[in-house]
Amino acid sequence: MRTLSTPSPALICPQNLHGFQNGRGSSTSSSSITGETVAMVHSPPPTRLTHPLIRLASKQQKEQAHIDRLPDHSMIQIFSFLPTNQLCRCARVCRRWYNLAWDPRLWRTIRLTGETINVDRALKVLTRRLCQDTPNVCLMLETVTVSGCRRLTDRGLYTIAQCCPELRRLEVSGCYNISNEAVFDVVSLCPNLEHLDVSGCSKVTCISLTREASIKLSPLHGKQISIRYLDMTDCFVLEDEGLHTIAAHCTQLTHLYLRRCVRITDEGLRYLMIYCSSIKELSVSDCRFVSDFGLREIAKLESRLRYLSIAHCGRVTDVGIRYIAKYCSKLRYLNARGCEGITDHGVEYLAKNCTKLKSLDIGKCPLVSDTGLECLALNCFNLKRLSLKSCESITGQGLQIVAANCFDLQMLNVQDCEVSVEALRFVKRHCKRCIIEHTNPAFF
Repeated sequence: MRTLSTPSPALICPQNLHGFQNGRGSSTSSSSITGETVAMVHSPPPTRLTHPLIRLASKQQKEQAHIDRLPDHSMIQIFSFLPTNQLCRCARVCRRWYNLAWDPRLWRTIRLTGETINVDRALKVLTRRLCQDTPNVCLMLETVTVSGCRRLTDRGLYTIAQCCPELRRLEVSGCYNISNEAVFDVVSLCPNLEHLDVSGCSKVTCISLTREASIKLSPLHGKQISIRYLDMTDCFVLEDEGLHTIAAHCTQLTHLYLRRCVRITDEGLRYLMIYCSSIKELSVSDCRFVSDFGLREIAKLESRLRYLSIAHCGRVTDVGIRYIAKYCSKLRYLNARGCEGITDHGVEYLAKNCTKLKSLDIGKCPLVSDTGLECLALNCFNLKRLSLKSCESITGQGLQIVAANCFDLQMLNVQDCEVSVEALRFVKRHCKRCIIEHTNPAFF
């Protein structure tokens, strides 16, 4: 049982600014004290109301409030649907609600949003309150999401690293003020961390253990990092050497997203395949230095690879697609939009070898024609999503072949393609659940 003298944190926010979130939804509160969002503390509510009129009104409300008859476990279940700032408000209603609102089971997840929020201070106040029953550690906290909080600094991440040893999921996307050192602290002090999103954190160049942690562990300390999901989208300064370090330390990776990491080359992918043989989903979209040699390295994942995005990798041709088709037979999703070197031959290799393909994007591939679509339709019957946007060589005949064979098609993108209204109607008749994205004003 918590001592009632311990203060609980609440947010005081300026108008029209987002505050805390926990679970679904968010809400705001206002303050005329300051122009920024900060974390404040308040004491537990008083035992009784002193004014007789207020006491009389309170008594009448109490008689009508059937919610007070609910047992604690039911109240906690209701509170679990409230955002963080609402939980803080509930803590001010009465002493019972104060204790229930700060039940550790309600604080497995903390979400903070808003560009002006003082995240470092908010995290410090929250973790201090959640550490009341277990000094210096938050044993129940598993997820922290502070995406888009630009005022987050290394100090805030250090607070998380020190107080949250059971952390499993951390999302700091768009927080461009954090550095490698802070990320190293979290990875080293949170051994159960499995999901890490640092997309848009331009100062982060690799993921590794701190020097102190490396010294304490064996030479195989890289296996101590249990990260399986890593999103480094828009980490523009990530280079092959940094990817080498990530691969050597995060050998359990299954999901890796490197979208717009423009300095990555085929050499970086070679390092990745040496250490990370369990990758199921990989995105190197807009990595302009990735070529067919890089796809040859990716093909070493063989049947484990299910998702691959190589969109706008202009150096990829049919040769690279052939490597993927030959060795990655269980591929389910391929995004090759903007790879202008892909032709009907590449699509044919893909269709005949990856027959379980469910989603394919070959938009802006001008060399793909109805011939490639026919081969795709005759082999990939489970296709559900197909994007042919801006494929200049596609006609209505190719679409009709697809519709006649892929009955489960759910999404078709033919924007900026020269296809007739009759062909679109044919698709709609045969694929009744299909949503067609088009630019033909005559079809509706």
